[in-house]
This record gives sequence, C-alpha cells and structure tokens, in this order.
Amino acid sequence: MADVKISAISSINADLFSLLLEADPSEEIIRGYINRAYKFVAWLSDIPVGILLLLDTHPNTVEIVNIAVSKDFRNQGIGSALLGFSAEWAKGKKYKVIEIGTGSTSFEQLYLYQKFGFRPFSIDHDFFVKNYNQPIIENNLVLKDMIRLQQYL
Repeated sequence: MADVKISAISSINADLFSLLLEADPSEEIIRGYINRAYKFVAWLSDIPVGILLLLDTHPNTVEIVNIAVSKDFRNQGIGSALLGFSAEWAKGKKYKVIEIGTGSTSFEQLYLYQKFGFRPFSIDHDFFVKNYNQPIIENNLVLKDMIRLQQYL
C-alpha cells in the first residue's frame, strides 16, 4: 500500500460529500450527522482517497457513522488504514468502545470489521426499509437489516 496520510478536516466539499454517499446513499441522513461528526480524510499525495466520520453516541462510546474509499483506490489497504486510525484516535480520546453499523448484505464490510476486532452485538431489524425511501440492492439481495458491531478499546 502507498503512504496514506489521514488528517482531520472541518468541512466537506462536494467531492467528499459524493464519497460519503458511496457508503450511505441518503443525503438527508448524512446531513443529519455531518455537522456533529469528527471528520477525517485519507490522502495519497494530495488526492483525497477515503473519508471517515465519527460521532459521539453514548458516554465513552464513539461510532463510525460513515467510512468510504474512492472506487479507484479500493483493495489497497486504505479502508484498513482508516479503521486502524479510528481505533487509535478513539483510544487517544479516552473512549472505551467504538461501534459501527453495516448492512446485513455487506459481506465484504462485515468481514473487514470483524478482522479488525469488531464483534456483532445487535441487529436493527428493517433499519434500511424504515429509513430509506428506495430499496437498496446489495450482492443481489434487498438490504433490510443493520448489523451493529462494537470493539472494546
């Protein structure tokens, strides 16, 4: 993998917002959390190749509410770098738990998150049916449920 640098940012431009939409297809939902989130970008040279948004959810808990890597840069370890960064950042801020939610049909993401030590702890049944206007098709399946995973730091 190339030398990825991750840095905090204070605002999201149109290109970065498009990247957020790759992980969460609802502009409305993203707008609901974007201003409250800690925002980070992964860079290769001066090119933004990934994005990470973290949000305080419970005392001592932070959640990865959006993590995405540009299509042209996937499978190069950038998602792994962002996940590793999120855990180290959370430890440095004295969080005890980091959480993430993903679709029950998001097989690659479920594998990656578990590889990084996240463990499933709940299912939000029909989350995507209730919160999204259009059906989401992933891996030739209609996405309905969110699998929630957590890691103790």
